[in-house]
Amino acid sequence: MNISETACRSILTRTTGYLKTVCSHSMNPYTGCGLGRSACGVACYVRFNPWLTRGREWGGFVDVKINAPDVYLQTAEVERRWARRRAQPFSIFLASSTEPWQPLEKKYRVTRGLLDAMHSAPPDEVILQTHTTGIRDDLDRVQALSRKCRLRVQVSIEGDVERLPGMPPPPAALDDRIQLLRELSEAGIDTVACLAPLYPITDAHAFFERLSKTGIVAVVIDHFIEGDGTADGARTLKTALPAAMQAVNPDSLHVAYRDTLAAIAKQYLPVGVSAAGFAGRYDSVIHVAP
Repeated sequence: MNISETACRSILTRTTGYLKTVCSHSMNPYTGCGLGRSACGVACYVRFNPWLTRGREWGGFVDVKINAPDVYLQTAEVERRWARRRAQPFSIFLASSTEPWQPLEKKYRVTRGLLDAMHSAPPDEVILQTHTTGIRDDLDRVQALSRKCRLRVQVSIEGDVERLPGMPPPPAALDDRIQLLRELSEAGIDTVACLAPLYPITDAHAFFERLSKTGIVAVVIDHFIEGDGTADGARTLKTALPAAMQAVNPDSLHVAYRDTLAAIAKQYLPVGVSAAGFAGRYDSVIHVAP
C-alpha cells in the first residue's frame, strides 16, 4: 500500500451526475481506499476514474488529506451560500469515493476531524456512508453532530450472504454490520441499511424482517445498473461482481430484480430506490393482510 500525506486545496465538491439530486456537496477525506481489495472495493466503480487513480491500482494507494478539517472550516460558508443561491440546502455526502472509516482512519483521524469541523460549522444536512463498523469509534461525535443538523448514517449491507463466489470477503462481517445498525438506532441516530449494489438475496422476507428489528428508519435498494452512474451498469460490468451475482441468481443481474426486492422490503420497512433513496425519499410500508 502506497500511503501519501497530501494538502488539499478544497474538500467540498459540488455534486454532479448521480449525486446531484441527493446533496449539494460530497466530501472525501481520502483519495483512494484501503478497502480497495475487499468485496466492496473490487466492485467499486470509482476504480475506473482516471482523475482519482492517475494510473495507480485501486486498493494499492491512499492519499491522506491531512488538512481537510481546516479547509472545510475555511470554505464552508462560501459553499453554503453557493447552495442557497440555488435554493438547495447545504447538504454533504461523506463519502462518495472512499471509505471514511477505512483502516488508516485509526492513525490519521481525518474523518474525525471533519466531524468536529462540521460541529463547529454545521451544514444543513450530512449523510454518512460507510461499509465498515469503524464509525463506532466516533459514535459520540456523530450523536453530537446530529443535534446540530439533519443527519443519517447509511450502512452498506448488500444482501444476506456473507460472501459471493469468486469475490474477496467484505470489509466487515454481515452480522457485525447488522449489529451496528442496532447500536446506531439505539443511540438515537437515524440509520439506513443500503443494499447498494444489491446482491442476490436468498430469503428476502427473513432478511428484511431481520433488518426491521434493528430499529432502522428505512432501507435503500440500488442496482448496479443505473446505480453506478451509467444507464446500463457499464462501469460495474468491468468488474468481477456481475459474474459472482450470476453464479448465485442470474435474475439478480437485471434491474427488475431491484424492483422485485423493493416490493418485498416495503412489507417491513420504508424503502428508497436508487438516488431518491440516497436522498432520503422513501415509500411507506405497505401492510399485507395475513
